[in-house]
Amino acid sequence: MAECGGVDSNTSSGHTMDKSITLPPDEIFRNLENAKRFAIDIGGSLTKLAYYSTVQHKVAKVRSFDHTAKEAACDKLYEISVQEEVTARLHFIKFENAYIETCLDFIKDHLVNTETKVIKATGGGAHKFKELIEKKLGLKVDKEDEMTCLIKGCNFVLKNIPHEAFVYAKHADSEFRFQTTNPDIFPYLLVNIGSGVSIVKVESEDKFERIGGSSIGGGTFWGLGALLTKTKRFDELLQLASKGQHTSVDMLVKDIYGGSYGCLGLTGDLIASSFGKSATADKEFSKEDMAKSLLHMISNDIGQLACLYAKLHNLSRVYFGGFFIRGHPVTMHTITYSINFFTKGEVQALFLRHEGYLGAIGAFLKGAEEDNPNQYSWGENYAGSSGLMSVSPEMNPMQRARSGTFDMLEMDRLERQLVNLPLLQDPSSYIPDTVDLTEDAPAREYWLYCFEDALDGVVKRALASQPDMPEAAVRAEKFRQKYLHKLQTLRHQPFAYGSLTVRSLLDTREHCLNEFNFPDPYSKIKERENDVALRYYQKAVKALEELSCEDRQFALVRGVLAGNVFDWGAKAVSDVLESDPEFGFEEAKRQLEERPWLVDSYDQWLERLKGPPHKCALFFVDNSGVDIILGVMPFVRELLSRGTEVVLASNSGPALNDVTNGELQILTERIAAMDPVIQAGLREDRLTLVQSGSSSPCLDLSRLDKVLAMVVRERQTDLVIIEGMGRAIHTNYYAMLSCESLKMAVIKNSWLADRLGGKLFSVVFKYEVPAGRPDQDDAALTP
Repeated sequence: MAECGGVDSNTSSGHTMDKSITLPPDEIFRNLENAKRFAIDIGGSLTKLAYYSTVQHKVAKVRSFDHTAKEAACDKLYEISVQEEVTARLHFIKFENAYIETCLDFIKDHLVNTETKVIKATGGGAHKFKELIEKKLGLKVDKEDEMTCLIKGCNFVLKNIPHEAFVYAKHADSEFRFQTTNPDIFPYLLVNIGSGVSIVKVESEDKFERIGGSSIGGGTFWGLGALLTKTKRFDELLQLASKGQHTSVDMLVKDIYGGSYGCLGLTGDLIASSFGKSATADKEFSKEDMAKSLLHMISNDIGQLACLYAKLHNLSRVYFGGFFIRGHPVTMHTITYSINFFTKGEVQALFLRHEGYLGAIGAFLKGAEEDNPNQYSWGENYAGSSGLMSVSPEMNPMQRARSGTFDMLEMDRLERQLVNLPLLQDPSSYIPDTVDLTEDAPAREYWLYCFEDALDGVVKRALASQPDMPEAAVRAEKFRQKYLHKLQTLRHQPFAYGSLTVRSLLDTREHCLNEFNFPDPYSKIKERENDVALRYYQKAVKALEELSCEDRQFALVRGVLAGNVFDWGAKAVSDVLESDPEFGFEEAKRQLEERPWLVDSYDQWLERLKGPPHKCALFFVDNSGVDIILGVMPFVRELLSRGTEVVLASNSGPALNDVTNGELQILTERIAAMDPVIQAGLREDRLTLVQSGSSSPCLDLSRLDKVLAMVVRERQTDLVIIEGMGRAIHTNYYAMLSCESLKMAVIKNSWLADRLGGKLFSVVFKYEVPAGRPDQDDAALTP
């Protein structure tokens, strides 16, 4: 168990942190030596600390050599260097007030030359602990308005953390149903349930109004509960409620009428009177039953009140937060039931993964306004964040013994602002992922096994990418242990970081690799494969030029598909490439499924090519080497030859063997030197290379570089091409766009192929036209 201040967990003295933080000691209060700009939110029993730090980590950079002079064929294509880069990170830590002195001591001992002179504070305990904080840290406490901080924090997490909000469904296969990030979060209703209840209508970033409230809230539950059960601790009271039967104490409709009251639409199991039976029954009631009845009474009252205000102000989204919620299943279920009952499903009860941090985040933002943090996009650092745990007592009986739903949250500032692809038909309903593994147990078990099985190979490649660094082996082992721990957590708590998907498993792995300074494990492999593929480029183009127009179109498509076979992220392929480095482009073509393909819209695509050229094509590219050079580039030169402008969108940072924007710039220059069509495209600004803003093998069209979105608008893009299993099958298979789209991939996983009704190397070629346009294709795939 983790500790604070170096206290031995085996000793009986000292304050340990094991009730609130269950991560290894070196994971707590990270990067304090670079910390500045603190904020703190102190409630009745929990303290939430926020701070900003700068993090040094390694990044892989590529630099082109001067290729103007004649060179030997063995000369390197480009130089790879690993450099230090500094990025900003936000840290949020939750612990019990009982440990506040120990934690403040720990922070003070590890602060180094902090520029911070003031600590922003909010919450009821900010005044109570003011002197202690100032004495321990030597910082002036500046108190911020609690409600302002709460709203600022809520807006921040809703905008920056995908799957932040969820619906709670008690009896569903997955108790959490996560919402996709909506670019337009306003207006909404925030019902904050602390000691009392505050109901706030939020209309914009800075415009909000407390429109109502109630004195019957968490304090009422706690106070009455203490009187009824003699239980003084809030968590113990919730624990009692989870074991109780409210029907022993509450009077139901059927207790009065002998059944339902049909003409009023009241079922027999509805509560007619909370605690109604206690007035007439001559017996003692258990603590558990009384606690359960009380929890139902308070939750139902709050739910009905929220409904009335939501309907009065015509709001359909209601977020619930505050000390009362605490991730407790009965509370969330009762509020959800109440909202659904009173609004007949017109209003949605939503809860937040990080609701315990809203005040601390808001207080931090108030202190950081000079840095304008809202002008950046932020992302959750999965390597440094704790996960949402099961709130079902039978699934995790230790849950209520801990001090809340969430222990640690880290967020990294991203290099660029991320926005929606302007061509999404309906951004509010866009879901990037094809399969939600939180709801699909067989798929979840397979993919978790698959990632665990591949771990040794990833460690091996990470080590191979840094042969001259003796400490790499230690870091690689730390990476292995951390990612394995994440996988084991997700096996038991698949909803820990929101919806579990193949994308999130890949992204978590990338975060863990970066955490231990392995920025690009596939760098050497990519360099070698790019160099080999370039030598065959002219030969491949010449062969295509000798074909008739119709034969050439089919050969170009087969070339993209064959190129996509070269994917080190797919175990079936990486095993072949490991054993047979000479496995070539022509061999890959022979591996492809013959037509008709598993999903086959090729005839419609060919017919479309007989029409006028597209104005501009946005092409999301995939792998380095054969894929980009012998597959994608010939396809691109054909589009350019037809008069279509092309925007190539590639990863901003490394992921597996995907080509990055830096690598693509160099490769395109080399290709342009031997291909006048590509050269003219670059010179005339008809071929543009843009970063996607992503460092993932998958693709989220709701989080793309703002510059890319601007280029898409300016060029009046009317065709989107998405290539690869990660980008076109695991994600975006069902993405609806407002222009024509082409999704191409080869299925390189035998389990997935079998599930889709195909076989290894089956082909998905999906050409789609927006609804209402002719030639719309209805090709469907049901993973």
